[in-house]
Amino acid sequence: MIDPRTLSFVWPLMLWLLLIVPLAAMLYGLLVRRRARQRARFPGMVPASTRAPGLRGLMGRHGAILLMLLGLSALLLAVARPRAMLLMPTAVETVMLAIDTSGSMRAADVKPSRIEAAQAAARAFVEDMPGRMRAGIVTISGTAAVAQAPTTERDDLYRAIEGVQLQRGSAIGSGILISLAELLPGAGIDAQKIINGASDEARREPQGAALGARSGGSAGPAKGAPDKAGPAASTDRGPATAAAEPGSNRSHAIILLTDGQGNTGPDALKMAELAAQHGVRIFTVGVGTPEGVTLNAQGMAMRVRLDEEALKKIADITQGEYFRATSAPDLKKIYRELSSRLTLERRQMTEVTAVFALFGALLAMLAALASMMRTGRIA
Repeated sequence: MIDPRTLSFVWPLMLWLLLIVPLAAMLYGLLVRRRARQRARFPGMVPASTRAPGLRGLMGRHGAILLMLLGLSALLLAVARPRAMLLMPTAVETVMLAIDTSGSMRAADVKPSRIEAAQAAARAFVEDMPGRMRAGIVTISGTAAVAQAPTTERDDLYRAIEGVQLQRGSAIGSGILISLAELLPGAGIDAQKIINGASDEARREPQGAALGARSGGSAGPAKGAPDKAGPAASTDRGPATAAAEPGSNRSHAIILLTDGQGNTGPDALKMAELAAQHGVRIFTVGVGTPEGVTLNAQGMAMRVRLDEEALKKIADITQGEYFRATSAPDLKKIYRELSSRLTLERRQMTEVTAVFALFGALLAMLAALASMMRTGRIA
């Protein structure tokens, strides 16, 4: 399918040839007037189809030439070598829906609540996804867990979506990591090792900070501990493999639905880099409002806001896309759009000269056939 909004031409100067079309129309008009004067002398010889009033008579008299002019226009456009972005059926096979189930999803800035709106949107996605596509569900709270392994069975997915329960904590990085490991079971991603490493790092940081304060210096990483910005934190995935181009894996994708406020587990941006190294795109959906709302839990009040910057960075790193939903209808619309986008995806610019040439030739043949059926000759 051609996206007409992206149409351009390799040889745009050749578009001047389109002036031939109105000139041909003018010549045809002069010919019609000449024939009309000749037929006025012998009205009984005029075919009935050309004497019929209204649209039928109009098409009987000029239908063939209209088809010919359209065909000529298409052929002249082909001379200018048109090119456009093609919308082609995608090869996406598996999608993981990573849904935030932390306590902040109780917020009601998206009615009736963030989690209920998220569940409704996830159901809409499952309903609209192609039959050949597999989907899985990962829930994100203080840790991440697979609620449903990838499957094409919609009923299983609906049950997993309905069964999510809110818990404390928000390990967004773990959600990305578990989703990635589930998508690519043969990639050698040791999810538990990465999560344990992040927990050990978190426990060491306060000790390092205290030591630095006592010694009057700045706290650095412990001897032998991996640097968070180094390769061990971002690429610890078992056997060494060559990094793929970000966004190059068109068979798998992750849809992350969250308010973006992570507070435990591996760093979400590092896990996004890991996904990018495997070419997997992450489409982030921010649910909530930037101003947020105040929640009361266990006698404490906290303000929960939508962290758009973090979600935009995750999407950018993986060549995905960020969507913002501030209402339940918005969220459902985004999920339906994602379902169709994973079915039809944009490809690189492609020259479509052959398409225009074929279309023009077909119209010219139809014009000749219509003329033959009406008058017995191509004229």
